[in-house]
Amino acid sequence: MNDSSAEPSSLVDWLIYLETLHPKTIDMGLARVDRVKTALGLTPSFPIFMVGGTNGKGSVCAMLESILHCAGYKTGCYTSPHLLEYNERIRINKTVVEDDKLCQIFHQIETARTACDTSLTFFEFGTLAAVGLFIEAQVDVAILEVGLGGRLDAVNAFDADCSILTSIDFDHIEYLGDTREKIGFEKAAIFRKNKPAICSEIDIPDSVRQQVDNIGAHFFQFTKEFGFSSKGFQWDFWGPKGKRHSLPLPALRGGKQLQNASTCLVALDTMSELLPVSMHEVRLGLTEAVIPGRFQVVSTQPMIILDVAHNPGAAAVLAENLAATKPVGYTYAILAMLKDKDITGVIQELRNEIDFWLVSTLDSPRAASADYLIDEMHKANISNEKNTIHAFPDCVAAFVYACEQATKNDRICVFGSFYTVGSVLQHLNTLQGKQ
Repeated sequence: MNDSSAEPSSLVDWLIYLETLHPKTIDMGLARVDRVKTALGLTPSFPIFMVGGTNGKGSVCAMLESILHCAGYKTGCYTSPHLLEYNERIRINKTVVEDDKLCQIFHQIETARTACDTSLTFFEFGTLAAVGLFIEAQVDVAILEVGLGGRLDAVNAFDADCSILTSIDFDHIEYLGDTREKIGFEKAAIFRKNKPAICSEIDIPDSVRQQVDNIGAHFFQFTKEFGFSSKGFQWDFWGPKGKRHSLPLPALRGGKQLQNASTCLVALDTMSELLPVSMHEVRLGLTEAVIPGRFQVVSTQPMIILDVAHNPGAAAVLAENLAATKPVGYTYAILAMLKDKDITGVIQELRNEIDFWLVSTLDSPRAASADYLIDEMHKANISNEKNTIHAFPDCVAAFVYACEQATKNDRICVFGSFYTVGSVLQHLNTLQGKQ
């Protein structure tokens, strides 16, 4: 696109254009993004927290962002994917960036990209945009969530001052490998020499240890260098700088959130000279952190839960949370997934917590059809003898049916993909707007 007059004029047009730039949606490697990054002169002067892992990344990013914001720092936070609008991916001071700001930075990147004669994927373009906007806004600190893997992810083109690895589980095996050793090697490549490297996994593959040794990072492992103990409605944290007592439970729901909160606190401990944070600010930040789609309860009678769980690890956590909040009545599942996910693994983890499966097909070329999902259920030995599996044309139709069937003692759980949760959340927002 050499003729600037032909450039997109709106954010919607820009996003459509960015999807056409590169022949592959996912194309791992740092050469392209490094080239354009250099041309743009993107050299952040602010400290960076880099957050990778299979599950838990979003929660850790949200807590870090909230605590640092409460401490008075101007924060930049980059996460993906989004639920409703692209702008959600880039936040400055906990506020999503405006369309015109995105269009301006996209224009700058496009000019540099064209001059370099370099193709960029949609995610690479967005990553450069996020960092560019953070530099322009002169943020005090940035939190960057890795998109896929770590070693060859566009976010890894920047150097972290503190790297966090939340979990190591199976997802994107075609890109990261089919063993935890291979996946751990890819994810731990976000660590940096002489910088804190935090891992909230208990069972760490040898490959992660090897990366730590090869890179020369300062390693902190959950249950060894840091951890927590729960005390009813409060909890205690222990880490390299001692103990913190009587902390409030995070606003984010779910059994894993104290582990995620501990990971945030040890990260802040390791960065305390650059970014001092008081315990009052920690307490406030934990109670104010919010993130849509992570065991998000939007109604109580019936209970309606939205969760973006889309791999067996996340499904196992969701199953734990559902078991801990079991209703008197039935549980209806709204399930739609992408075909390249471990669908059988997700179903197996949740089979004991679901009474009625309401499946549908996502509006995506990567979607698994409702019929395909039903076949996977049969493979997992979930029969339809009691008429417990139903197919619908889309997620909203399935959700509306569940709402019609459920009593106040029942529960509705929407999961399987960001697309699944996003479509139901959009529907709920539309209904609220009509009231």
